[in-house]
Amino acid sequence: MTSSKKQARISLRDALVPVRAGQRLTLGARAAAPPSSIPDKKALEERTAALLKRLETLQAAFHADGSRALLLVLQGRDAAGKDSTIRTVVGACNPMGVRIASFGPPSTLELRHDYLWRVHQAMPPRGVIGVFNRSHYEDVLVVRVRKLAPESVWKPRYRQIVEFERMLVENGTVIVKCFLHISHDEQRLRLQERLDDPAKNWKFRLGDLEDRAHWTQYTNAYRDMLSRTSTAHAPWYVVPADEKRVRNYYIAQLLVKTLESLNPKYPRMDPAVSRAAHGFT
Repeated sequence: MTSSKKQARISLRDALVPVRAGQRLTLGARAAAPPSSIPDKKALEERTAALLKRLETLQAAFHADGSRALLLVLQGRDAAGKDSTIRTVVGACNPMGVRIASFGPPSTLELRHDYLWRVHQAMPPRGVIGVFNRSHYEDVLVVRVRKLAPESVWKPRYRQIVEFERMLVENGTVIVKCFLHISHDEQRLRLQERLDDPAKNWKFRLGDLEDRAHWTQYTNAYRDMLSRTSTAHAPWYVVPADEKRVRNYYIAQLLVKTLESLNPKYPRMDPAVSRAAHGFT
């Protein structure tokens, strides 16, 4: 056995652990960093490639099966890697069976409804993997930090969201929620890269700087979000996101394990179709 293969077996912990209900996390820089000892770049990329191949196979059967829906929620600070995760990990799936939704500031019409109205419309149908690039959790994050609504409005939303997700799960949707946790220093580097790279300038907005100035307030808001809304039926996972390859590995692993637990099967051919096709030339 080569040293790199041996390292790949023992260095990266096997799986992320879901946040326990009521658990209060510090969300410091250490939690955003990769494990203290990780496989070398080649070994980690090989493991991720194998997971993505498995994900492709499982997603094809999941789409054909059509008995359940799967929602992947990606939440995180600016530059945490939500777009990159979708491109790299979800990109392994057949796009026919994927639906991606992004939630920015609500429109005038959306503001005339309850805050979950637009979210419910974006939920994936059975057989489809839905991905939320930001999500309904903005309504207990940015709304809270930027004081867009009083506490009497946003605080009950923790309970409402838990109940909303329970309803979805009881009606056939599996929910996996990932908080892409990036450190203060790493975010600065990535935001600077957006400024320096003409191909990424368009991603930079003044709001990025405003949100960064409220780092501590957002940290508190994320801590409460994770503590109050991680449940057995819709758990949160804190994904260390300072190292992109590690982030991708963990999310690919989560999706594979979730789909394997569902054990999707290709449906049998309709007997009438089978009889009609018998002897087809």
